[in-house]
This record gives sequence, structure tokens and C-alpha cells, in this order.
Amino acid sequence: MRRVSSFFDKRGRPILFAIVFLVLGFILAFSYRTFGKDAQHDQLSSSAFLAEEKYRGELIEQQERNRELSDDIGVKQEEIRAYERSFLEQEEDHADLVEEAKDLRLLLGVVPAMGQGLRVTLKDAEYDPIEQNPNDYIVHESHIFKVINELRISGAQGISINGQRITHNSYIKCTGPVITVDGRTFPAPFVIEAVGKMDVLHEALYLKGGVVDRLLLDNIVVTTEQIKNLQLAAVGEES
Repeated sequence: MRRVSSFFDKRGRPILFAIVFLVLGFILAFSYRTFGKDAQHDQLSSSAFLAEEKYRGELIEQQERNRELSDDIGVKQEEIRAYERSFLEQEEDHADLVEEAKDLRLLLGVVPAMGQGLRVTLKDAEYDPIEQNPNDYIVHESHIFKVINELRISGAQGISINGQRITHNSYIKCTGPVITVDGRTFPAPFVIEAVGKMDVLHEALYLKGGVVDRLLLDNIVVTTEQIKNLQLAAVGEES
């Protein structure tokens, strides 16, 4: 027994230590492998989480920026629409001013008037100078003014008498069988021409109890003609 024990003491301890160290090495290796993988996994998970949080933050920031840009675009679009409305209103105002200026020049007679219109001819009626008063059968300036005023009210853009352009301050005077228009004398018949919507002008004169009816009651011979293309010379350009 003692020999065996002595042998074990001399030879068994190194073997025992070797076995213990081998087991400890295996345990350490296994632990390192296990915990190393877990640590590596945790490290990778942590890195992925941080990256995900970074991207999420950047995405949120970009979305917020997009909303700000969208709001800015909405504001700019409204400004553009407001400018367009203002520009259209200015264009309309400008167009209205141009039309008003054009109408004013036509009424002043400083430019020729062209377009459809109406020709009204006034003649003295036949009478017996011995038995009847000539003044009751000839055209007076009052008759001419009635026609001119009705034509103006009905939208005539230009008016002339026997080729003489009429303005807002034209002077018309009757002297016996002739009339004087702005210093020029014209005998009967008196031809009044007006540029405008010929249907409107014609209907205005022929209203029941209107201008034509009153002229006929005054023994004035009235004829009218609708003309599709009428031309009136400007003041100073009359023949």
C-alpha cells in the first residue's frame, strides 16, 4: 500500500493537475466562446440600434424639413395666385382705360369712326307757301338735335351731318332752309350718319312716341338706312 501511495504521490499529482488544468481550460474556452459571442452580439446589436436611431432621427428631421418646404411652397403659390389676380385686374383696368380712351376720342371726333351704323335723312315737307307757314314744314335745328341726342343715348360712337363730324361742343344753327354746323353751311336734305349698332340705333328712333313719331308730327320727311360699313372722317379731315 505504501508503495502504491508513494507512487501515486510521485506520479499521480502531475496527471491530476493536468486533468484539472485541462478541464479548467475547456471551461474557460467554452465560457469565452459563449460569452464572447454574446458580447459580440450585444456589441453588434448596440451598433445596429445606434445606427437605426441615427437614421430614424435623420428621417424625422427630413420629414420636418419637407413639411416646412411644403408650407413654404403653399405660401409662394398663394403669393403667385395673388399676383396673377392682381395682374389680371390691372390688365382689365388697363383694357377698360384703353376702351374709355378710344370711346372718348371717337366722341371728340379726333379719330375716324368706322363700322356698322345708321343713316338718317331729314327733308322738308311739301307745302303751299301762299296758304301755309313755311316754318311748319322745314327742318329746324331742334329736329336735328332730337335725332343726334337719341343716337348718342343709344350708343353712337361717332356722328356727322352732311359729312361734317359732330363733337360734344358742336354749334348747329338753322337759318331758313339751311343749317350751319361749326361754321359750315348745308342745304336740305340733311343726312345724319352715326356709327354704332345699327339695330339698336334704328329701334331707338322708331320707339312708339319717339323721335321719328315726333318728327312726322312736325311734317318732317324721315328716311333711315342701316349700313354695315359706314365711315366718318375725323374733325378737320372732312371734304
